[in-house]
Amino acid sequence: QVQLVESGGGLVQPGGSLRLSCAASGFSFSAYPMSWYRQAPGKKRERVAVIGSAGTNYLDSVKGRFTISRDNAKNTVYLQMNSLKPEDTAVYYCNVWRQSMDYWGKGTLVTVSS
Repeated sequence: QVQLVESGGGLVQPGGSLRLSCAASGFSFSAYPMSWYRQAPGKKRERVAVIGSAGTNYLDSVKGRFTISRDNAKNTVYLQMNSLKPEDTAVYYCNVWRQSMDYWGKGTLVTVSS
């Protein structure tokens, strides 16, 4: 079965950096686009970044600060987050859309605060 396991979240000061990882299993990882989403308290879940054969795409508010990448040999997708802002505080989720179904990890909490 599809499993997505996020890690790397934590508390960071404004201006700091974090790298999130998502370890995937149960499907042909290299064949599918992978996404990172986030959901802040009281807000809708939004897609932060996606990486696939067509390249990458980012939410406007994170362009130039976040970078999505993947290592197909390790079945892992990453999200490097730099110049973090308090408004980046959220639970970050890894996602794959496969065979007409969305699969999600349990998420990792990122808190940006001084």
